[in-house]
Amino acid sequence: MGCFIKFSSPAILFMFLSLLLIPTSAHVQVNEGGYISAVISKKGLDFFKNYLINKATSSIIPLELPDIEKSKKIPLIGKVHMALSNIIIYSVGIDSSYVETGDTDLLLSVSGATADCGMNWEYSYGSWLLPTISDSGAATVLVEGLEVGLTVSLKEQGGIVKVILVDCGSHVRDISIKVDGGASWLYQALFEAFEGKIKSAVESAVTKKISELITKLDSIFQSLPKQIPVSDIASMNTSFVRSPVLSDSSVEVEINGLFTASSGTSMLNYYHKGFESSASCSSPAKMIGIQLNENVFSSGALVYFNANRLHWIIDDIPEKSVLNTSGWRHIIPQLYTQYPNDGMNLYISVTSPPKIHVSEHDIGGTIDLDMTINVLDSSEVIPVACISLVINTSCFPEIKGDNLAGVIRLNDFKASLTWSRIGNLNMHIFQSMMSTILKTGFLPYINAHLRRGFPLPLPSGFTLENAEIFCTNSWVVVCSDLAALSLTSLQM
Repeated sequence: MGCFIKFSSPAILFMFLSLLLIPTSAHVQVNEGGYISAVISKKGLDFFKNYLINKATSSIIPLELPDIEKSKKIPLIGKVHMALSNIIIYSVGIDSSYVETGDTDLLLSVSGATADCGMNWEYSYGSWLLPTISDSGAATVLVEGLEVGLTVSLKEQGGIVKVILVDCGSHVRDISIKVDGGASWLYQALFEAFEGKIKSAVESAVTKKISELITKLDSIFQSLPKQIPVSDIASMNTSFVRSPVLSDSSVEVEINGLFTASSGTSMLNYYHKGFESSASCSSPAKMIGIQLNENVFSSGALVYFNANRLHWIIDDIPEKSVLNTSGWRHIIPQLYTQYPNDGMNLYISVTSPPKIHVSEHDIGGTIDLDMTINVLDSSEVIPVACISLVINTSCFPEIKGDNLAGVIRLNDFKASLTWSRIGNLNMHIFQSMMSTILKTGFLPYINAHLRRGFPLPLPSGFTLENAEIFCTNSWVVVCSDLAALSLTSLQM
């Protein structure tokens, strides 16, 4: 679908895929890919990389290494048994990192990293001629030139993405040991005896920990729901429609993206996606871009229509005269004659699923309505006429916080009489009253909900910053930077 995303570490995969948790349509046939896509730009990758490296580092610190023992022959002393225990890496510094994409894999490399370790040492020696001599103390180790590399493959399986660790390894270039206390020969002896073993222990521990994190990450992915309820009526499909597609500088990801009834009611409507979006966020690039096909909105409208939720009673509007027969006496004289000074309400019902289309300028909608005019005569509600309306609206979406919101405006409408118990109605004269009802009664009710909006698919713990939004043919595109709410938002 023309959505390109590049990852900078295995953890970024979780952030990105969490980003795509968005709507679906139950049992809708999808033969052309997904209807929601997202783009993480180079700027966004750098942001996520820095955030996630800090998060991953904090999740593995402190890292405990296994104890090490060794015997070594020391000139003038003899055979000395030495041991290192309580070896703990308590801080890590990252100098540089980068990510590369292959045909099917992601390669992450960290270079020039350092690690600070603390440990306890002890030694003992003796012979049948001399009593056993022993000592113990503490030491610190500076690990320098730590290189880490891993290759991860991403495969779609049954609507979820499986994270597969293809290869992982680490290498330590150099270490230095600072011994607190001990005999003068101890430093050199420790260095010669344990340099290789400490390097190997660090390499093995880091590699093992990374493998465990990838396994945990994959487990998190497997537990992600394929549908997310958004209300008691509608749910969202989070299913991936294919494996991520990698290129030299991007990763393409698509999800289904259509709404479905929470009851699981089958919808056999086929949504044609039309031509694919070529829209992208303008320069300078934002961190993230989210593209929503117009069928996402149409599927939501269909769900609520099928659930019989698109009907309202209007019994309070600013133009109070509209809800009393006296206000209609010059438009429908027979209404006032039969029901003088009686109260009224208007029952508005959507008669077919709203048609929604996105153009280069805005989101357009066509809504078919029936408006029944009710007279409130004492305690009785008396339907006196029904008007069929076809209204055309426009809406330019906006971002409010982390929500996609908007305000519907009335473009035009057509009205026709469906039935009447108060004689024939002059629909030409009726137009002005209908316009007042729609603008002051119907649309304000709808806009009260639309102004609040619905949440955009963002990773937990992140918020939009300096967001922009625009429309193109069939697509709504949101471009934004991101800010982290806290470092604890992603649990690794």
